[in-house]
Order: sequence, then structure tokens, then C-alpha cells
Amino acid sequence: LIGPLANALTFSKIQIAQNIYAHVAGPPKAPAAVIVVQEWWGVTDQILKHATKISEQGNFRVVVPDLYKGKRGANAEEAHHLMSNLDFPAAIDEISKVAAWLKTTGSSSVGIVGFCMGGAVSMGALAASPDISLGASFYGVNFGLFDNEALANKPVQGHFGKLDSMIDFSDVETAQKLETGLRKAHLRASTDGSVIHNIYLYDDVGHGFMNDSPAPFDSFEVREESMGFPVYNPVRADLAWGRLLDFLNSNLKPTGLASEL
Repeated sequence: LIGPLANALTFSKIQIAQNIYAHVAGPPKAPAAVIVVQEWWGVTDQILKHATKISEQGNFRVVVPDLYKGKRGANAEEAHHLMSNLDFPAAIDEISKVAAWLKTTGSSSVGIVGFCMGGAVSMGALAASPDISLGASFYGVNFGLFDNEALANKPVQGHFGKLDSMIDFSDVETAQKLETGLRKAHLRASTDGSVIHNIYLYDDVGHGFMNDSPAPFDSFEVREESMGFPVYNPVRADLAWGRLLDFLNSNLKPTGLASEL
């Protein structure tokens, strides 16, 4: 397992309920909060960096559930083992409890953002929890974890690289299937003609394109050779960040700030 976490924003690791742990940062009584869900590696510096950006750009409280209970994969073999042993329905239930905890501790509006494995889990949690109002998935979908009808009236963003080769999880066909299913569900549930589900495809990038660090690999070139993921493209990542932050700030943040800020 890899070494200690290091991040600019101060995170506190807390126990939310029995066997439910999370890293928490940002304004403690912010009226809006975002749950950020880990990749298959675990709660890494990169995931905490993503959470930091979300918090700082939107003044959100952020919570990163530790689904692996302190474990992290030092390589793809370890990460695959950890993910394979994860009880996904239980993970969704944990995140639902985290969302309920956020509501009872000052955040009246809660969203969720997930990356890779976390993208798939985030869609499942968004469908399952009445306390999560919107969600964004980055290159990760498991259609067995949710019903499109449960997301019919919840805003969703999806972000996928056109060079992603993970069939039935995050490739272009999966992204298109997600968009079609969600939009059809919304049309059946609403007559206002609005579009609340937006799936974006990005040129020249593949899986993991938001990560500006190749960790746990020594370089992006080594990562590409090992995993097949193209090197980091800051232009595409910045475009996705802009869309995500606009989405969160437009749809999640309540009017006014809590007095504790």
C-alpha cells in the first residue's frame, strides 16, 4: 500500500456511522455539499485534489467516503483486488448514509461526483438516495447499479474520453447508452421539454483523463504503456472542470450562505 496522503486543503478523517469513514473538508456548515467518490485505487492524493478544487471553486463542504477502509492500491493488481472485493450495494448504502449525515449537519443540498469506479458508484447512490439531488460521473458506469427511471428528474452530467477503451464501462458506446437512457426516462417523466442530463465526449483523451498526476506510475508514458490511457491533456481537463463547476454552482448551491461560514 502507498504512503501517507498529502493535500493543500486540510481534510479530517471522521467516523460518520458504524464502519463508515470519510475525509471531510471545506466550510463545516456550508449549505451545499459534494460527495466525491474514489477511483479503484482508493482515497488517493489525486482524489483529494479533485475534492479540494470542487470545495474551493464552489465554497462547498466536501466529503470523500473511504470505501476501502484505509486501504489503497499501490499497483493495478492491488487496485483490482480491492475493487473486486468491494460490496457495491453496501457502498451505495454507505454513501446514502453519508448524504443523510450531511443533511443533518447543516448542508441542505447535496450532490455527488465520482471518478472511474466512483463514477459508477455515484450513479447508483444518486438513484438510491433521496438526499442526493444531482450527480456527475467521470468515465464510469455500471447499469446494474441503477434504474434510469430513478434518475429521470435528477440532473446528471457524464464525462468520457473518445479514446477510452473500457468496453461496457466507459467507452463511447457506454456514454451514448447512458445519455439515451436518461433522456428517454426524463421525457417519460416530464412534459416541459427540458434537458437535465448532459453527457460530454472529449477528443484525444481516454480513461482517467482528469488526473494531472500519473501516480502510482512514474510517468504518463509508463501509465500509457501499462494501462493504455493517453497522457494528460490539460485543455480537455480544464474544459471538463469548467462544465462540472458550472453544473454544481448552477444546480446545487442554495441561495445565501450559512451564518457559520
